[in-house]
Amino acid sequence: MRPSAILFACTMNAVRSAMAAALMRHLAAGGLAGRDVHVESAGVRAGDLDPLAVEAMGEIGLAIGAHKPRRFEELGDGFFDLVITLTPEAQHKAMEMTRSAATAVEYWPIMDPTAVEGSREQRLGAYRVVRDQLLERLKQRFSAPGGPEP
Repeated sequence: MRPSAILFACTMNAVRSAMAAALMRHLAAGGLAGRDVHVESAGVRAGDLDPLAVEAMGEIGLAIGAHKPRRFEELGDGFFDLVITLTPEAQHKAMEMTRSAATAVEYWPIMDPTAVEGSREQRLGAYRVVRDQLLERLKQRFSAPGGPEP
């Protein structure tokens, strides 16, 4: 399935879904899943963008510092072919939201890097792991079988 509109969702739209959306936009610009795919992100609740998420994404050249976390309800009447949820809470909300829509919902359980304790470098390492896991999942999910990897 080559969706034309994808929504990434997590609990607060402050780390995982924001990272996933930025990664997907970058990959789509490179031809993965089609250059014209529309990508958004939302959370069950809106939080504050996490500075360590900004830093981890900046390390690979993707700026997310201007991202403004928002809730599902702030999406308006947006239609999505695919909703990828990254937390159980977002999965529940997406299933509620798409109950009467022709929208596919996929659940990708991704760890919460904000739960990692330790030094700043240890915590940043957890964000890097999440970033890299998301990137790998996106490549696996949207690469054409046998096609070149972006």
